[in-house]
Amino acid sequence: MGYSDHRYDVNLSILFTELPLLERPAAAAAAGFTAVELWWPWIETPTPPQAELDALKKALDDAGTQLVGLNFYAGQLPGPDRGALSVPGDESDRFRANIEVAADFAASVGCKALNALYGNRVDGADPQVQDALALENLVLAARAADRVGAILLVETLNKPESPLYPLVSAPAAIDVIDKVNAATGLGNAKFLLDIYHLSMNGEDVARVIDDYAEKTGHVQIADNPGRGAPGTGSLPLEQLLDGLKKAGYEGWVGLEYKAGDRPSAESFDWLPAGARAAR
Repeated sequence: MGYSDHRYDVNLSILFTELPLLERPAAAAAAGFTAVELWWPWIETPTPPQAELDALKKALDDAGTQLVGLNFYAGQLPGPDRGALSVPGDESDRFRANIEVAADFAASVGCKALNALYGNRVDGADPQVQDALALENLVLAARAADRVGAILLVETLNKPESPLYPLVSAPAAIDVIDKVNAATGLGNAKFLLDIYHLSMNGEDVARVIDDYAEKTGHVQIADNPGRGAPGTGSLPLEQLLDGLKKAGYEGWVGLEYKAGDRPSAESFDWLPAGARAAR
């Protein structure tokens, strides 16, 4: 096996950001990719005008790109926030307002995975209260995802870059996923296994893959250190992806890395052109 034996999509919220949002799907297609993913593109609002949603759908369709992953509203991301669903008050309300909007948009473009970022711990809020609110909101999100035939993803981030985010180990995210599935009975909450974040936390990534491949619904990669393209750091990404495949994972591998000083289109030389289109 090797890099060519996996299904890739490009994260258009971290790559091709030198272009306006609506030009990024065509740029990904020009680089040979037919699948893409996105963080919630409207960081100021959970409920953008329908015309903006329609324009994004048209850009995806016109480029011939399939959206395979979408974040729910997550606050200022990129920025100081790491999600909204466990943050009491206005942010939790914004997340709830976004749930059906995001699910309906996913349905309109055939996207089958919705990622719900947990949110930071906040001063003055009891962590147990935050966790109870998070479970409540994740249950609502899981039901909405199920309504449109999608899975709900819960992600581990890394403590050095996200010190206030409570899910900074694979077991912490898996515990939340198990609670959501127990509460809904739907079984559609899955692990977003981000190899970069796990490695930044010092976890044994190969062990995480062996332990949790069956519960994994989406994978994201970047090299470490630097969060650059494969080959720019020291992670054995090819070997780890092969381990995922051997463990039974057949899903998407999202390219969620920084292109660095060069144009995004030049950051894919590690992946043969013939291996970029979805299959």
